[in-house]
Amino acid sequence: MASLRECRKAVDELGGRLAQADDKIRAQAEDRTVSCRITDLDVTFRGRLVRGELVDVTDAISSEPAQIRLTMSSDDLVDLVDGRLSFPHAWATGRIRLDASFRDLLRLRSFMA
Repeated sequence: MASLRECRKAVDELGGRLAQADDKIRAQAEDRTVSCRITDLDVTFRGRLVRGELVDVTDAISSEPAQIRLTMSSDDLVDLVDGRLSFPHAWATGRIRLDASFRDLLRLRSFMA
């Protein structure tokens, strides 16, 4: 099981990668609230996607559901960011759960291409 510190580092690294995405792709991104629930640590990271950048990430409790919600284990988060786990495979096998509108799914796909 990965630590809370390792998970926070992975979330920060993911945010950095999103910020480096192609400007055309980022310009098309709509502002969205995002959460990532880490099941084995019982923590949820929350933030916002603003013009394709992940900002204001906290692990504070919030009663508002995010528009894009991810759920996974701490090890899967770290493995995903480190490149040892592919998102499509993890999603297809149920290791990662993604709850979002169809439109958001299509937009997220452009970031992963």
